[in-house]
Amino acid sequence: MWFLIRSDFAGILIFEKKDMKDYRKYFLIPAAAKDIYNALTNEKMLEIWTGEPAVMVPEPGTEFSLWDGSITGINLEFEEDHKIVQQWYFGDQEEASVVTIILHPDKKGTSVELKHTNIPDEAFANITEGWEEDYFGALRELFI
Repeated sequence: MWFLIRSDFAGILIFEKKDMKDYRKYFLIPAAAKDIYNALTNEKMLEIWTGEPAVMVPEPGTEFSLWDGSITGINLEFEEDHKIVQQWYFGDQEEASVVTIILHPDKKGTSVELKHTNIPDEAFANITEGWEEDYFGALRELFI
């Protein structure tokens, strides 16, 4: 059973499920969807905007590593210039933690829809801060 814990005017929805939480937010990036998709799926581009080693092959079934192994998982789905789906590893948890990024054209660039499911409670604050600052904050800086 899911419970809506909080909703605010920034577009953040937080759901809780038995020691797990889901996070959803939209980020506006001043760039074309194809450029953002490239920055998220091209290993060299990932290393440029994160400043850390990355392993990424944009093919389903391949493992990835970001921020020199701080984030690891498996790539599940790619729709060029539109969608990325990954499973993130958090150790031994029953339900997979899945990240879905969908790129929507916007008159000011691209609206990036993020859905991250099954985040362990103990990692939630760190993960959501990371999305805001390290991930999409740094990506936004790449295009400014």
